[in-house]
Amino acid sequence: MRHTRGRVVEVETRRELESRLAGGAHDLEGWRIRSVDLTGVDLGGRRVAGAIFLGCTFGDAAVADLQSRGAVVFPTLPDVPLDSWRSELYTARELYGTGRYHDSLDARGYAWSQQVGHDGPDAALAATLHDHAVDSALGRWVEGRHVVGVMGGHAVRRGEAAYADAARLGRGLGRSLTVATGGGPGAMEAANLGAALSREPLHVLDDALRHLATVPGFDCHIGAWARVGFDVVDRVARPVESLGIPTWHYGHEPPNVFATAIAKYVRNAVREAVLLEVCRAGIVFLPGAAGTVQEVFQDACENYYADPAGVAPMVLVGRRHWTEELPVWPLLQRLAAGRGMEDHVHLVEDVDDAVKVVTRNPPAT
Repeated sequence: MRHTRGRVVEVETRRELESRLAGGAHDLEGWRIRSVDLTGVDLGGRRVAGAIFLGCTFGDAAVADLQSRGAVVFPTLPDVPLDSWRSELYTARELYGTGRYHDSLDARGYAWSQQVGHDGPDAALAATLHDHAVDSALGRWVEGRHVVGVMGGHAVRRGEAAYADAARLGRGLGRSLTVATGGGPGAMEAANLGAALSREPLHVLDDALRHLATVPGFDCHIGAWARVGFDVVDRVARPVESLGIPTWHYGHEPPNVFATAIAKYVRNAVREAVLLEVCRAGIVFLPGAAGTVQEVFQDACENYYADPAGVAPMVLVGRRHWTEELPVWPLLQRLAAGRGMEDHVHLVEDVDDAVKVVTRNPPAT
């Protein structure tokens, strides 16, 4: 059962509810019952004033009865494929399902998300409630973890040297920190892959890279792209936990299957802010384009105004990329000069150097 504090009791399964009721619970004030099928559950003899029911399923007349006795009932909104009251982060298996990708929760969520803002206030409310629920679940998931972010290009393909480099980075960081990415393909996928295999011998990662290269990108066939990823996952008894934070705003880019926990948001602006917020052990920026540049300066802004004790390392990988192709580094240096972040911005040549920078001063527990 979920840990409780004071009069707040979180109930998220029917089994948990029935166990509490069988144990003699009579007063449900302060209970939050979330996404539970209550059909056939008799609450008639119990005090429900102050209880909150979020997206539950009820039998006939049960809602009116509960409300008349002081309970607060938030209904399940119609025609919404996403659970606006979910209590846990997604998994890749949940998002992909077992059939065609077209029929998956991920695909249906993307199709629905494109109508938010056009289908009236109910759809907008459902999206907001969903993202709030994911945000709450993410807060619980990261608690007690030292999370390091890896940002990089989504267009990097399996089989490319840049993909192998990102996987090696994820492997090096995943040994002592929890790796978080934007949850998509390319360098993000590779970093989550490396983190998942960070306790395995190096040859396991090499074998995985060769197998994944048989389907270089999701544009070939999303289903096949995901299946070879699941092949790799299924060969590992206990993948190391890592995090993906994608968005249905970029729903044409499917989530990678190597993040063990997926905080997928409808609204991209929320997702971008949250991704930077949770990476308190720092962020490594691999060569990328507009999206990665945006993330560099979003993170720089956070560090610029942060209390010196709260500044997190920023590590840019690839001297030529960040000084010549996209000369972000000179501006970042100028911003950092004289600020608390000055000693926390780094430009390195390769991913091995990046791992050394991030792990040489581990965050305090």
